[in-house]
Amino acid sequence: MDLNSKIYIAGHKGMVGSAIKRNLEKKGYTNFVSKSSSELDLRDANAVKLFFETEKPEYVFLAAAKVGGIQANNTYRAEFLYDNLMIQNNVIHYAYLNKVKKLLFLGSSCIYPKLAPQPLKEDCLLTGALEETNEPYAIAKITGIKMVENYNRQYGCDYISVMPTNMYGPNDNYNLNNSHVLPALIRKFHEAKESNAPFVEMWGTGKPLREFLHADDLGDACVYLMLNYSGNKHVNIGCGYDISIGDLALLIKKIVGYQGDIKNDLTKPDGTPRKLMDVSFLHSLGWKHKIELEEGITQVYQDFKTKSNIKVW
Repeated sequence: MDLNSKIYIAGHKGMVGSAIKRNLEKKGYTNFVSKSSSELDLRDANAVKLFFETEKPEYVFLAAAKVGGIQANNTYRAEFLYDNLMIQNNVIHYAYLNKVKKLLFLGSSCIYPKLAPQPLKEDCLLTGALEETNEPYAIAKITGIKMVENYNRQYGCDYISVMPTNMYGPNDNYNLNNSHVLPALIRKFHEAKESNAPFVEMWGTGKPLREFLHADDLGDACVYLMLNYSGNKHVNIGCGYDISIGDLALLIKKIVGYQGDIKNDLTKPDGTPRKLMDVSFLHSLGWKHKIELEEGITQVYQDFKTKSNIKVW
């Protein structure tokens, strides 16, 4: 991938896509083709066909997806399945038809079975039942992995798949109805501090364990793998350690400076008990994360407070 190669980042305005673009720009890449979702509906096969035939990108980062937390996944089950399948099908297929040199597909750690042995190794895919609340999203992402693998096998493509752990960072979604746990807690603690609320309500028991990776680390990993890895085996991307949701809440409470209490809403689900990625394969390829959790959350909270365009409603 030369510095003047034409690069298409599907989902370039989202948290992951924007992190990939920032990383590429820092490395000197300048030739980007960008289309927002309002300009190009990736669910529309004819529109995607025309885009690839007209723009002819050489490299594709497929970061576009319909995403959300437990509530969104469980509420919009059909949409999460249909939208993600259509996005993947169209982008991967028309990338192949238009001779894209290399494509990177972003999946999710939820592809792994709910009770898979921890930490999650790449080869535990399809070895057990999925977490029920996000099964449609997981099935869509598994399909994307298999598309990449089989387009490589049948057509000789050079496509790769990566499975990031739970992400946080600039351009995250802070909508309490469909955000992930970390940005939701940042918003809850911030608003409680501003309003002097006596307590913050946290979903579930706080016992589930989660791994978190800063989006800028993910962006760096994706660019590194695009430049240095080819193969059918999907690659886990994470930091290799996790934290309980309860301890995460205490850490965010400290960073925000909130003085009230935390109350658990035990009517709400916990989700998967643990999701820690085995990143030994990624480490063997020569990449490790750089941003530790407390440093990263502190940066994100400052970003949350200073930006006026944060998606909070």
